[in-house]
Amino acid sequence: MGGSFPAGGFGAGNHAEGVWQMMEQLRSGFEKRAGTRVSRGDVRAAVLALLAEQPMHGYQIIREIEERSGGSWKPSAGSVYPTLQLLADEGLISAEESNGRKTYALTEDGTAEAAKAGAAPWATAGASENSAFTALPKAGIELAQVAAQVGRTGSPEQVQQAVAVLDEARRRLYSILAQD
Repeated sequence: MGGSFPAGGFGAGNHAEGVWQMMEQLRSGFEKRAGTRVSRGDVRAAVLALLAEQPMHGYQIIREIEERSGGSWKPSAGSVYPTLQLLADEGLISAEESNGRKTYALTEDGTAEAAKAGAAPWATAGASENSAFTALPKAGIELAQVAAQVGRTGSPEQVQQAVAVLDEARRRLYSILAQD
């Protein structure tokens, strides 16, 4: 990302075009780092934690994990359903079919396993770090969007003021990284 911004920064050339390019670079840079891949153990722990609360079908499990992780983790059906099958094979859950859907519930052994697993993955420090990590790109994209709007519709004086604000914000962000 660094060093690939338009020559001269925000103050040179077509303001709006430069800001949009920078916003796209910012977004793609965060997307490369902010994946939703989670280990199999985390999917297993999440399923056990949810089923310890109440029986659910697979789609409910996926939705609950996404909701409880603040949207930072949405496991795919390709990770949840094989985990459910594995847990059933291990005798930790049972499945009951109703209205064309399988509803999964913990067995007695599953209840003991869920208790041993401890905190749910979304309640750990890693989940809160992921939530914080998604807040930063969102704030950066919103900032880039308003900067682009100033570039498109602002007077030359307003554009100059926006450049000064963004330069100050950049310096302050670097000062955060410089802190011990």
